[in-house]
Amino acid sequence: MTMPDASSVDGIADVGMAPAASAARALRPARRLPTQRDWPFWAILAAQTGILIAAIALWELAARTGALDAFFWSQPSAIAKTLTIFFAAGDAWTDIGFTFRSTIFGFLIGTVTGSVLGLSFWWSRNYAAIVLPYVICFESLPKLALAPLIVLVFGLGRKLVIPVCLPWMISVLRVNIGLALTGAIVGEFIASEHGLGRAILYAGQTYDIALVWVAVLVLSSLAVVMYVAVSWLERLLRKGVRQ
Repeated sequence: MTMPDASSVDGIADVGMAPAASAARALRPARRLPTQRDWPFWAILAAQTGILIAAIALWELAARTGALDAFFWSQPSAIAKTLTIFFAAGDAWTDIGFTFRSTIFGFLIGTVTGSVLGLSFWWSRNYAAIVLPYVICFESLPKLALAPLIVLVFGLGRKLVIPVCLPWMISVLRVNIGLALTGAIVGEFIASEHGLGRAILYAGQTYDIALVWVAVLVLSSLAVVMYVAVSWLERLLRKGVRQ
């Protein structure tokens, strides 16, 4: 009768202990990331407001003490005065209305045209294969470079609103409204007598930094309002549709 060597005994022991070790690992509780309780809405809003107030106060303090050049960066107190003048005696509502109309027209035209073009790719694979290179080529073109050509062809009357909503983004309405707003501002930069883009361009050319910040603030507020409205519209359209 031969006796098993030490290596054979160790191998048998390891095989016997493997199921026990596996069972022990299975019974061991899995490590999980620490759970964090979500803050209520009012707490998040208070934190956001506090950060904004602190940033504005720090900006004002830096401008008053000379740590920040007020000529290039302006300061909140000067921006507040310019904002009051902009709405009381300026063309605030005319510019806001002009930019709003241009954005909505671009959004509607881009969404409808892009939806039809996108669906046409699904209807015919041959048609999609033929048209796809042209769509890619148009996508790669810098839209700002085409603006002077549009102005030369159609003149300065704002007879045509060119949306920047591209076909491959049409299904996302919230993205479209941002692109439409960008297209409206770029159009006002190139050739326009009204609009928030024109106000920003004029203020930059005259080094009226406070007016630049006022126009940017109003433009940001308009963008938030339109984004919220389009988000509500998107939820309304998706209601009852199985995702």
